[in-house]
Amino acid sequence: METNNQQTMRALVQQSNRGPSDLILTTDHRRPTAGPGEYLVRVGAAGVNFADVLQSRGTYGGGPTPPYVAGFEAAGEIVGIGPGVEEPLSIGTHVVGAGPGAFAEYLVMPSAGVLPVPTGWSDAEALGMVLNWATALAALRPLGEVKAGDTVLIHAAAGGVGQAAVRLARHFGAHIVATAAPAKHKIVQALGADEVLDSTQLARQLAHRSGSFDLVLESVGQDTFETSLAVTKRFTGRVVVFGDASGSATLTTHDLVFTHPVQVKGLHIGALATSAPALYRSLVTELGTLIENGVYPPGTPRSHPLAEGPAVLRDLETRRTEGKQALHP
Repeated sequence: METNNQQTMRALVQQSNRGPSDLILTTDHRRPTAGPGEYLVRVGAAGVNFADVLQSRGTYGGGPTPPYVAGFEAAGEIVGIGPGVEEPLSIGTHVVGAGPGAFAEYLVMPSAGVLPVPTGWSDAEALGMVLNWATALAALRPLGEVKAGDTVLIHAAAGGVGQAAVRLARHFGAHIVATAAPAKHKIVQALGADEVLDSTQLARQLAHRSGSFDLVLESVGQDTFETSLAVTKRFTGRVVVFGDASGSATLTTHDLVFTHPVQVKGLHIGALATSAPALYRSLVTELGTLIENGVYPPGTPRSHPLAEGPAVLRDLETRRTEGKQALHP
């Protein structure tokens, strides 16, 4: 059932794989309808992620083929419920979740992956819950096995996942070494990092710290991967890989046996939710506890009109943004 008969909507459509410059605002795109197991959501705020940049260039694994409505993270109000939704939330409930086509006035979300927006939070403040914060928590806890006293290296610490990871690692009692561009160091320090390194000078700054980190959160890829492996403790150290913003890096069996005998673990939060639902549910439960205890505060994304989406993606691609970015239809 749906509560609105409007048939078209405003949307940002990716026309090619040539990047954000080919992301075009349309005003008469056909509005989606909720299919089996789905909610139709009127978007209040859409989250911008580096994966959106990769999709715009056709380099995101399993990404859509142009033309398509861009974006995949949003928060908003349920206005339609498809058939077969088990224990459905009520029409009018505000939720946060992921689904294709978030850079629009409406999108559909798989019902199994949505979470209610926390009481007292706006839609924009809830952005990041199912992606940034869930990724950071998964990287630190079940995969990273972080414990009090561990030394943790967090790359791209001024970004959405990075900021969440710094907050969480501080809560878990780790010693945090973060990397960021110099202009963003104060932001990362304020979140609780013990040290902040210049992300453009990492090889030199970490040359004397070979084998010294218990855990490395690796989201940059080619530019930092070799350094990440080198500074991780042999055999007991963990490297959790959840991004490749600078391009893909390679790792051979010879590397793992003779050069970098460390534990390397891959993470994609959407795949984790699908392949290990019980583990994902435990993350969601823990996120709720972190919110209740004030460890996870309401987000403070920088908001932009939908029409500015291409410019926001270009700034994200060239690392001119800080923290979470949001689009408002």
